[in-house]
Amino acid sequence: MQNKLKLPAIALIVLLSATASAQQKAPAQVWSAQKAKIWYAKHQWLVGSDFIPSTAINQLEMWQADTFDPNTIDKELGYAQGIGMNVMRVFLHHLAWQQDPDGFKKRVDQYLAISSKHGIQTMFVFFDDCWNKEPKTGKQPEPKPGIHNSGWMQDPGQPASEEAANFPALEKYVKDVLKRFAADKRILLWDLYNEPGNSGKGDKSLPLLKSVFKWAREVNPSQPVSAGVWSWNLETLNQYQVANSDVITYHDYSPEPDHLKTVQFLKMIGRPLICTEYMARPRNSLFSTVLPMLKKENVGAINWGFVSGKTNTIYAWDTPIPDGSEPKLWFHDIFRKDGTPYKQEEAELIKNLTGRGK
Repeated sequence: MQNKLKLPAIALIVLLSATASAQQKAPAQVWSAQKAKIWYAKHQWLVGSDFIPSTAINQLEMWQADTFDPNTIDKELGYAQGIGMNVMRVFLHHLAWQQDPDGFKKRVDQYLAISSKHGIQTMFVFFDDCWNKEPKTGKQPEPKPGIHNSGWMQDPGQPASEEAANFPALEKYVKDVLKRFAADKRILLWDLYNEPGNSGKGDKSLPLLKSVFKWAREVNPSQPVSAGVWSWNLETLNQYQVANSDVITYHDYSPEPDHLKTVQFLKMIGRPLICTEYMARPRNSLFSTVLPMLKKENVGAINWGFVSGKTNTIYAWDTPIPDGSEPKLWFHDIFRKDGTPYKQEEAELIKNLTGRGK
């Protein structure tokens, strides 16, 4: 997702101070830093992608019964296994659950069976403030040629995310899913809210952010919970996210030297780090430079985009190609649909860094 994570020095000092204060006031169920470190040490270096099958334009097309596509999921997670990836970040959607709660959970379980077969754990995302504002069930739109994520849907939407009247139904959804999978070792972590405050919402997303953390703590799953920081301009949201996350997650699409500064800053919080979005080639956020740095720093590495498909994420956020022709340089994504890497040297690098190339 599009992000603006920058590090003005004064803002960092303020955030660190506020975060330390907020952590003292955070709910007792927030994991201790020591517990988080012990949990993280039990895992090999985490590396993977934000995943949606190439046949789905958005979260609803992925999870609705008529378009759930286990064959493509199996095939494409096989590509991930082949280069040594061990984690995928996957977006859910409350409307798919609302249609058919039991069927939705069965499909999530089926997905987890497939991912586990390939040696991949999953980080599920509940809410999302990015892209289209009014999600609807049923047949999803066709991709708009050359437009990045033309059919991706916010969850619960805009202004739906700001309306407290929607919260009881959302609470029921979150708790139902969490309770079903609270002890499931195939799930690495629950990412409660993707980029809260995006799409111009700012602090209007704070009530839902606070609520989803509260709901998660009431269920108290065995897995850690988090919500990634992505824009330093959103100080109130950032402070709450960091103070209430068991493990610190973040997004950074900057070149390696700037990304390293983000890592060095966030390490001062004293918790394990997982980068849940990076890699945008035209912005010089590259596998060749960022991924070795993240491994050296022992930071989990989850890039945006896996197999080129209906999400159109080979195109840049702000540079559409109306005729739908292939860009000279892909923005995101690693593989073509047939499993051929976009850049063989990238695939080899990932294999070598994960030990798969040995």
